[in-house]
Amino acid sequence: MFENLPEVGDLDKPRLVFFFDEAHLLFNDAPPVLRQRVEQVVRLIRSKGVGVYFCSQFPDDVPNDILGQLGNRIQHTLRSYTPRDLKAVRTAAETFVANPKLDVATVISQMGVGEALVSTLQDKGVPMPVERTLISPPRCRMGAITPEERAAVRARSPIGVKYESAVNRESAYEILKKRAVSANASTARSDNTAEKKAPEEGGGLGGLLWGTKRRQGMVETMAKQVARTVGSQIGRQILRGVLGSILGGSSRR
Repeated sequence: MFENLPEVGDLDKPRLVFFFDEAHLLFNDAPPVLRQRVEQVVRLIRSKGVGVYFCSQFPDDVPNDILGQLGNRIQHTLRSYTPRDLKAVRTAAETFVANPKLDVATVISQMGVGEALVSTLQDKGVPMPVERTLISPPRCRMGAITPEERAAVRARSPIGVKYESAVNRESAYEILKKRAVSANASTARSDNTAEKKAPEEGGGLGGLLWGTKRRQGMVETMAKQVARTVGSQIGRQILRGVLGSILGGSSRR
């Protein structure tokens, strides 16, 4: 996609968004070549209308060279119970643009459910100072809508009339299947026709004795052989007579 998508500039809203949850699994044991490629894509793919978001428990799960390319940051609460947690809190606090009115290192461990520290890009790509805010929950539900709700949505849509009736078009698979069945039927009919013609052309016993249009019968073959035999005997007798008379007359002279 990075190679083939056209350039669209800096859109207000991306056309396509990727969320990589548990991002540490993506970068664990990743070779440097892969990290370099991911960094390049994250840096440049925004101009092609694609947004990329990495989700993880701790900010240091994402490599620094990639983390530096992420403009929008949302950080929920971090509890510091272990030395690693304390380090993660300090790292998260340092990744935000400082806000003089907010002690990020302290607030990041005090936030409740639904609260987050947010920093996004403003006009001309300038990151805003971090702010503590409430995150609106997703306005959706799990499961399909009811038929009545679907009908209401379709009625409001300008193209609802076009898609109101279901159309089961003939698929390419069905067309090819019909052609295959038709071809097999034609082949079977040709084979049956050939089998029916074979006995007719053979003519049974009569065809064997008297022959058909395509081959000679036994009677015709024997007659021709007899004619050739008789003809050859008579011819030899005539030839002997002629030669004998000629040679005999010569000797008498």
